[in-house]
Amino acid sequence: MTTIMPEEKKVQDAVQWISERRQEYKEIKKLVDEAIFHFNLNPNQEQYLYRIFLESTDQD
Repeated sequence: MTTIMPEEKKVQDAVQWISERRQEYKEIKKLVDEAIFHFNLNPNQEQYLYRIFLESTDQD
């Protein structure tokens, strides 16, 4: 029997996954794109990740 993961959990897992691998990747966009695919996120969740990681990187 398959367990359905709540969508919020998927986003939390993706954020943690990205954070753990951030030092390994030179391109944060590529890492975010990989996480979106890996965690099967919907378009709203994708935008959330882009906002968190890419927009905050642009301001640094």
